[in-house]
Amino acid sequence: MARRPVSPTSWRVRAVTRRVTCRVTRGAVLALAAAVAAACQVNVVRRQAAPQAAADPAAAGVARAEIAAMMARSAEAWNRGDLDAFVEDYVPGEPPDPGAATYIGSRGITRGRAAIRGAYAPRFAPGVRRGTLRFENLEVDLLAPSVANVIAFYVLSERTAAGADSTAARGPTSLVMRRGADGRWRIAHDHSS
Repeated sequence: MARRPVSPTSWRVRAVTRRVTCRVTRGAVLALAAAVAAACQVNVVRRQAAPQAAADPAAAGVARAEIAAMMARSAEAWNRGDLDAFVEDYVPGEPPDPGAATYIGSRGITRGRAAIRGAYAPRFAPGVRRGTLRFENLEVDLLAPSVANVIAFYVLSERTAAGADSTAARGPTSLVMRRGADGRWRIAHDHSS
């Protein structure tokens, strides 16, 4: 098969294209290297914090019990229709405060306790059926004395016409919780699907 002659112009375009591709590739490699270095630093910080949390098993057990009680209190507030008590379990603060609570759900990211309250408000309106909330399979991983990762399944049940409970919604929830200066555990980041 005979090769088609290549004009000098098309050769230059290909050479320029190759150079640009190489520059982008080098930039991507540098960005990836920076990201890996940052991840290694975060990992080092976590490894240093974890032994402190695990050093006192009694304190870890107390923290787990306090978080389980907070989750039960949150479900009770939901079940009695007390929106203010329900959102009280989120850390206070509003954007641009970097410590403001975040909620990630099917509608995207919500930042700040007031916005989270606003997102839940329609479910607490008079006459709206919101179901009965409970949490299952609660796992608490104490990352530091005042920081915990909490994983569970939320279950919303509704009573059928026959009087039996029926699961209306169930899904995973992942929470990062912080203990405040008042000693109370609150939700800093909530991702529920």
